[in-house]
Amino acid sequence: MKDDLQLNVSLLRRRVPNLTTAARAAGLRPATVSNLCTGKIPVGRAEVRTLVTLASLANCSLDELIIRGSGVSMIETGLKVLDLFAPVVRGGTVGLVAGPGMGQLVTLSELLHRMKLRGYATVVWKPQIDAEGFEEVVAEAEFICTTLEEVYTQIAALSTDRDVLLGADRSIVLSGELSMLRERLQEAGTRPVTIALVDTNFEAADEDVPYGPLDTLLRCDADMASRNLFPAIDPVFSTSTVLEGAHLEATHLTLQQRARKLLRRYRELRSLVRARGLESLPDSDTLIYRRGERLESFLTQPFYVAEPFTNKPGEWLTLQDTIDGVRRVLDGAADDLEVEQLTYIGHFKPGDK
Repeated sequence: MKDDLQLNVSLLRRRVPNLTTAARAAGLRPATVSNLCTGKIPVGRAEVRTLVTLASLANCSLDELIIRGSGVSMIETGLKVLDLFAPVVRGGTVGLVAGPGMGQLVTLSELLHRMKLRGYATVVWKPQIDAEGFEEVVAEAEFICTTLEEVYTQIAALSTDRDVLLGADRSIVLSGELSMLRERLQEAGTRPVTIALVDTNFEAADEDVPYGPLDTLLRCDADMASRNLFPAIDPVFSTSTVLEGAHLEATHLTLQQRARKLLRRYRELRSLVRARGLESLPDSDTLIYRRGERLESFLTQPFYVAEPFTNKPGEWLTLQDTIDGVRRVLDGAADDLEVEQLTYIGHFKPGDK
């Protein structure tokens, strides 16, 4: 099927850093190229001349530029911690595991907002019982449904032209309605539907498999939330099936593993520092602690949906910007900065040091 074709955006961006300028110089409309990269225009509907020109700019073949088949692929959300450590799988299921006050509903609201920016259709399956804070999620959706039939009808109508992000509560997993929806969508042959699940009763944290099989697990961290480090997504224990096999660029996977190793050791050292002070650590561990502290802060990010409360504009980082920023922190470019200088800054620009 033509809808199974995907543009190898990471390769294109890596080989053509200033893509907009290069596309215009080659006679392509920058808006068309942007829409192809975000998935707003399906690759199967692009002009052959456009694809050939992009392959020429990237100095690659069409087979390299176009990913064929229904293999696992990530959706860039522009959120550093998600895109690096637990990428959202296109057409997969995302589950947020959190306790009260950890920001799961705000994170879902932000995902809906960001996917709208990418051209996705956003649907919310509203729970039968009102849940505190869920109205903020509803406010970010284009379409609101309350029954299985409404959700199916709405998605079937939308997915002829756009991918869909569906936000819902865990109650549809327990009722069996999520399984029924998946079966009906599969039979109908719709475009990919990505499902994001939250648990408004906060019972998921006590279960081993709270949502059933997941493609992306986002585990929230109470310690991070208590220190106002949001999104409080645990970068060590959150994960994605995109990380399995050869679904990511080698540079992404290598850096992700390097960053996760540092943060794991940093967390071990935090307990020692709290008990004995930073001066108790040897120099080698002090360096690890300081870089881990700065990386943890850099992974915070201003949300679009929080702008009215924080007076900070939301920040979108491309995957390459995230990789570059994290690499600089790991390599010591932020060693002389205060932790506060890296908190909620979005990009880490060369001039920051």
